[in-house]
Amino acid sequence: MAAAAFQHTLQGPAIFAGVGVHTGAYTRVSVRPAPVDAGIVFVRTDVTDRDNRVPATGEAVCKTQLGTVIGNEAGVTVSTIEHLMSALAMLGVDNAVVELDGPEMPIMDGSALPFVQILDQAGRRAQDAPRRYIEILEPIEVIDGDKRATLTPADQFEVAFEIAFASTAIGRQRIDLRMDEQAFRRELADCRTFGFLHEVEALRAMGLARGGSMENAVVIEGDRILNPEGLRRPDEFVRHKALDAIGDLYVLGAPILGRFEGILAGHGVNNALVRALLAQPHAWRVRTLVERLAEAV
Repeated sequence: MAAAAFQHTLQGPAIFAGVGVHTGAYTRVSVRPAPVDAGIVFVRTDVTDRDNRVPATGEAVCKTQLGTVIGNEAGVTVSTIEHLMSALAMLGVDNAVVELDGPEMPIMDGSALPFVQILDQAGRRAQDAPRRYIEILEPIEVIDGDKRATLTPADQFEVAFEIAFASTAIGRQRIDLRMDEQAFRRELADCRTFGFLHEVEALRAMGLARGGSMENAVVIEGDRILNPEGLRRPDEFVRHKALDAIGDLYVLGAPILGRFEGILAGHGVNNALVRALLAQPHAWRVRTLVERLAEAV
């Protein structure tokens, strides 16, 4: 409780590199400590002729096709931030500068586990300011056809997700988890992104999935999983969607005290929920745990 009451940043830089799943571009990244109340800010070090700082905020999300893209008013963008954002959210990193020398975050192995390991190596340190939480007071819901996402009041962060695919390799899957750092490490962090082989050529024609491979995604053809190593978990697919949602929600700039539920939802619906929350200030409040800590003492 005491650690959760205060903001945290990294003790030192976390440095890594890899290819972007969509651009195929090799990018070097350095996640660095940041001061109190800085939030998560991406900096494109390869952009030198205009503002290269892109804060991760709900309003900054400019594209959600197959990944979350944020941008600033100068038109500078950073793609596929959701896996790192989920790791930052669940490891309790409130403030960090993410420097990268390309347009897209490396996909690594397609999960959040490499980011968890890299952040563990860098270490975290408490800062002298209370952590702000977004407490959900009233239900917020977004519906788009058969896709739905909701936030409802709860005394801690909970994540439920349901997916349904015609392919018997996936079928219908559902999870419902009380979510904290240990649950994230245990239940979600290692679950990889996935895609269908028949979509890859179409995506590549659109300039996407250039870096995608069985090294960084679970690939499905019809009712078969093509990866020779198979799945890490029987329901890896729905667990990855929950991982994505946690990262997509963290553009709110604070962890959530409430329950998220996604049904067939993706990045677009997740961000629509973020924007719906921001547009309904009566449905939530910012609170800290410091007063609760004082009461306990």
